[in-house]
Amino acid sequence: MAIDKRIIDFIKAHHLLALATSKDNTPYCANCFYVYDEKKNWLIFSSDTKTRHAQDFIANPNVAGTIALETKEISKIQGVQLLGTILELREEELKIAKTKYLKAFPYAEKMKAQLWAMQLTFIKMTHNKLGFGKKLVWQK
Repeated sequence: MAIDKRIIDFIKAHHLLALATSKDNTPYCANCFYVYDEKKNWLIFSSDTKTRHAQDFIANPNVAGTIALETKEISKIQGVQLLGTILELREEELKIAKTKYLKAFPYAEKMKAQLWAMQLTFIKMTHNKLGFGKKLVWQK
């Protein structure tokens, strides 16, 4: 099933992912800058392996996340809830991802953090501009 263009456009228009991890039945959240790779349907983000969220997703690659438009106007509320799996990027995939990530965040070149991908498996978008409580859903 193809992903609704409105979902793709929303994800591409934003850059901050609230990433939720879990290790040993203990949840944790972190905010990560991301770039969306539409062809692969994954979010590329940077994280040092020493961070708590990276340690969590290395142990348990199943994660959740949200991307939201910050607004107080009910009629303008938009956001996505995500499920996915974290992949460590290597070789050619890493080169391509690095090019995309540095184009979006050129200052990241000075950082030594590693790039990862959240391979999306489920997306639910709340889109109140289409009607109060309107949901668009995609699942792999």
